[in-house]
Amino acid sequence: MEQMKIIGWVRTDFPEKFGAPRQSGLVRELTGRIEFAPEYRNKEAFRGLDEYSHLWILWQFSESIRDDWSPTVKPPRLGGNRRMGVFATRSPFRPNPIGLSCVRLEQVCLDGKEAPYLMVSGVDMMDHTPVYDIKPYLAYTDSHADAVCGFADTVMDHELQVVIPEELKAEVPPEKWAGLIGLLKQDIRPGYLHAPDRVFGVSFAGMNIKFTVNNNVLTVCAIAKL
Repeated sequence: MEQMKIIGWVRTDFPEKFGAPRQSGLVRELTGRIEFAPEYRNKEAFRGLDEYSHLWILWQFSESIRDDWSPTVKPPRLGGNRRMGVFATRSPFRPNPIGLSCVRLEQVCLDGKEAPYLMVSGVDMMDHTPVYDIKPYLAYTDSHADAVCGFADTVMDHELQVVIPEELKAEVPPEKWAGLIGLLKQDIRPGYLHAPDRVFGVSFAGMNIKFTVNNNVLTVCAIAKL
């Protein structure tokens, strides 16, 4: 059987896994650029794509490839200490390291260096994530208002209040401000690490952001350039 081909890569503001949203679409302001391998930079392959608002991205969990697999995993939203069947989760540790994300299509760029490429938003992938395929999102068949979402319905993501001291705000480029706030609101801490005095660090958009969380209030304590 022929192996799946990598057709391109996603460029995002996440140089590592920690910090990337657990699901696509949670933070609309997080943007990405999908670049394609030379053999797939054919404008004809993108004809009609700009008529869609959203896309499905089929991609590779490139940092989670392993030779073996486990039938159960520990979902972060269950505190990281309760096991569920791997097929009942979206864990990256799967028999095949395949991810699926629904993103908003912001622009189909047909001209310029390395064109065609796509600008998308609502990403949940780290930088240089390999892409296997792109398909249009079809609301009439892909959206199910009556869907039941298992244990995920009982542990919906909650938002934190984000506090950034005035003296640190100038360290954040204006175009990255909304994405950073949206990201930090999502409570990116591991489910089993919630000590109020623990300092966490996340790399985002060329910055290393240090923060603490106490009583659902996230306070940024340092921002340094990477």
